[in-house]
Amino acid sequence: MALYDLHTHTTMTDGEMLPIELIRRMSVLGYSTVAITDHADATNLHELITALKRLVSSAREYGVTLLPGVELTHVPPGQIPGLADEAKKHGAIIVVVHGETPMEPVAPGTNQAACSCSNVDVLAHPGLISLEDACMASENGVALEITSRGGHNRTNGHVVRTALASGSQIVIDSDSHGPGDLLDMRAKKLVGLGAGLNEEQCSRIMSLNIQEWLLRRK
Repeated sequence: MALYDLHTHTTMTDGEMLPIELIRRMSVLGYSTVAITDHADATNLHELITALKRLVSSAREYGVTLLPGVELTHVPPGQIPGLADEAKKHGAIIVVVHGETPMEPVAPGTNQAACSCSNVDVLAHPGLISLEDACMASENGVALEITSRGGHNRTNGHVVRTALASGSQIVIDSDSHGPGDLLDMRAKKLVGLGAGLNEEQCSRIMSLNIQEWLLRRK
């Protein structure tokens, strides 16, 4: 099974690994598709994407398709659509929004803004997301994330139940900041099973063809 991770961080923001080290470690673990999505707002959006586009060919030499991306983090909800659109126009393949995790003071309305925006690909650790917002995510093709990251993962079970009820796509990501956060296949499966997915659901989500999924979203 080819693995993916759509939510990772590097030394370009608060991660511990250079982007190429992250790619190399992911390659060894069997990943074929990795999005680097460092924290972004209006001040660093272009710089992050430009830097990652320079790394695509190096990642390919390690057998990894690198998807340049950003994680819009603590951005006022009303600015999310504009920044997501700007990120896509500048070459981001994956736009993640830092959802309303119970661990941080994320502005209320962030989940709703992300779920209603077709230029957002993944709503990360969305906390106690409402069914209404999840239904909007389903309509707009925004995937809801379950995560292995400590603290953010406290609401994984709720996210799974709400995503299944709304028909939203679920993705399993690491939100990795350091080498110890990276997931091998067994660990990734445990995240899914521990969140309440059954074996078949977990297998289907883990084997999601990201390139085909992105094409279907367009």
